[in-house]
Amino acid sequence: MAVQIQDRDGPEVALGAEPDRSYGRTMTITSSPPATSFSDQAAGLGAEIGAHAERHDRDGTFVVEAVEMLRDAGLLAMAVPAELGGGGATIAEVAAVQRELAHHCGSTALATSMHQHVVAFTAWRYRRGLPGAEATLRRVAEEGIVLVSTGGADQTHPRGEATKVDGGYRVSGRKIFCSQSPVGTAMSTMFAYDDPEQGRRVLNMAVPLTAEGVTVLDDWDVLGMRGTGSRTIVVEDVFVPEDKVLANRPHGVIDGPLQVILSIAFPIITAAYLGVAEAAHAAAVASVGSRRDDVLVQRQVGLMADRLRVAGWALDGAITAVGDDPQPSMELVADVMAPSARSRWPASR
Repeated sequence: MAVQIQDRDGPEVALGAEPDRSYGRTMTITSSPPATSFSDQAAGLGAEIGAHAERHDRDGTFVVEAVEMLRDAGLLAMAVPAELGGGGATIAEVAAVQRELAHHCGSTALATSMHQHVVAFTAWRYRRGLPGAEATLRRVAEEGIVLVSTGGADQTHPRGEATKVDGGYRVSGRKIFCSQSPVGTAMSTMFAYDDPEQGRRVLNMAVPLTAEGVTVLDDWDVLGMRGTGSRTIVVEDVFVPEDKVLANRPHGVIDGPLQVILSIAFPIITAAYLGVAEAAHAAAVASVGSRRDDVLVQRQVGLMADRLRVAGWALDGAITAVGDDPQPSMELVADVMAPSARSRWPASR
């Protein structure tokens, strides 16, 4: 993937070509993902999506136009298997789309990555015939529903409790960092449960955002990420039927299902962060065109380019390790965690 940027006081700079020895002409990013029809679609929408980015961050509003455009283009359903009406995209293809979107609007890329990894994991569950997966995937493809993940702050120790009642559970809790909550249809979430026989457990379940007792707060105001709509969701004594409980896991443990979720989620989310870093590098290069002969500027930009390369290689390696259908593995979790740190802070020492 070659990204073209225009120097303020110089010629066009091609990112992706062979470098020469004069600063500012070229830089090599050898780890960029191959173009796909999905990422081409995202690139085609990029300018229009990017046109709204500054306004949403300034006003603290959600990137609703971007979600609508992605839905209309079928990209919100790209990870849904083709036989269920989706695009049948692989994890690598989903990651490439999020990386491309981040070149235009970081909030769009980060917010929708939360939906995309839930869809990709639901496709993993569908391939194993697990309950509820097919129905959810069909709704993503046919209705364009948006899934909200609370896993970032739940995982092994969920923020909330479940109590057993006839036909299901009553759940209460306070879920934070719920990206896309202004337009979400259902939460993929977790609650702790004290089972009389098994002890402390974690119940994974789907909770509609329209359910009685669910409140989406307007409390998200984080500079640079205001457009993600990562608000707090308060759940108060909400009834969840037994058939909406998708997993019953040990509390405090990264068990097999959670290992798979992390292995799928982190490459997709990390790709969004790496795309933001790539866009920031391009903006930096474009801003210093008149200082291309300054050796200190050359060194700083060179360090930035080097760390971007390493971050990209780390992500590519993780995606290769994950493959199209990952199996539970703590070693794989470690593999996908490593590029996350590099992609979020590629210029750190």
